[in-house]
Amino acid sequence: MSSPPPGNLLPGSLIWVARWGWETINAVTGAYAVLTVLDILFGIKQNNFLVIVTLLLFVVATFAISGLGINAVQKCNKYATYLFGVFSVLVLIYLIVDTDWSKVFHQPAGSTSLMVAGIGMIAAGGVSWIPTSPDFTRYLPRTASAAAIVRNSIGGAGIVVLPMVLMGAVMAVSTPDLASAADPVSFLGDFLPLWIAVPYLLIALVGMLLINAMSMYSAGFTAQTLGFKVPRHWAVSINALISLIFGAILMLVATSFMGSFIAFLSLLAVAFSAWVGVFGADMFTRKHYDAAALIDTTRSSAYWYKGGFSPAAVIAWALGLVAGLLFTSSDWFSGPLASNNFLGEYGLGWVVTIVVSGLLYLVLPKPADTTTAPDETESAEALAV
Repeated sequence: MSSPPPGNLLPGSLIWVARWGWETINAVTGAYAVLTVLDILFGIKQNNFLVIVTLLLFVVATFAISGLGINAVQKCNKYATYLFGVFSVLVLIYLIVDTDWSKVFHQPAGSTSLMVAGIGMIAAGGVSWIPTSPDFTRYLPRTASAAAIVRNSIGGAGIVVLPMVLMGAVMAVSTPDLASAADPVSFLGDFLPLWIAVPYLLIALVGMLLINAMSMYSAGFTAQTLGFKVPRHWAVSINALISLIFGAILMLVATSFMGSFIAFLSLLAVAFSAWVGVFGADMFTRKHYDAAALIDTTRSSAYWYKGGFSPAAVIAWALGLVAGLLFTSSDWFSGPLASNNFLGEYGLGWVVTIVVSGLLYLVLPKPADTTTAPDETESAEALAV
């Protein structure tokens, strides 16, 4: 098999870094879930040794589950999703019944800038997964409808996000220090009854294990796009080790889980927004894609461009990324234009990135399209699916 084009180094590296981040976040949340259950049921308090043990157990379990294969992981994930959905609804109902709504509605209104920034953070979570879509869609049958994929992905995410946001809003009233808490899970045991808190945390733990297992299962393919020809279990081992190290740092050193998580999302959203701008502009202007040329990774491919890179795409991505970072503020990084202006104060650096990278890609010169249009019969059959 020929080596991948050098241009894959940019998007491939970003996807791998994003995987590290999400796998670390899930591992830490899973470890905190175990620690909370131990505290609720047995009164065992958290300490550094227990933190390392629970984190290690989570990562090892993730590694083991990923070895079962994608079919087993997907089947387990289906039922775990149903269970988590049921208990999430139960938690929401309990909060609705138990909450002092007069206190909630008498809270002072937040600023418009914080509301817009909050919506941006929610969007950032989705944006950070956009480049992973080709990876996960390869598990779908060839007969899957493109419209159904988009509809179910967006609709499913909306069904999950809306109640979670509502739950967070209610919890914020009962736990005002939640945003600055080093542990984002233990507070559940303080105001949820035992019969809801323990099953909810355990089912959430299973879900996070399965999500990380699927992500680690795909690590080998990500490594191949970067040109690393390593066995799958070695690629998975690297991801597991990184999530263990970063997870330990986040649990033992970081002062705020939410601050670190928001910083991760903010920077990731800006980086992948540049991706969205370039790919969106390309899809808007290109009449077709040549499937055979996309698979061809040799220098003779119509998509090889200049030394394996598309100069227009790289320039637009890089300048869009810089422009977005100028308006981005987080615990890890703050751009020089992140304050005293509408875009910075409202957390819209990722929007700046999409606009700048997309417009630049549209106006920058690109080589003539030498690809072959798909057969009209095949196109008609694809649209009819």
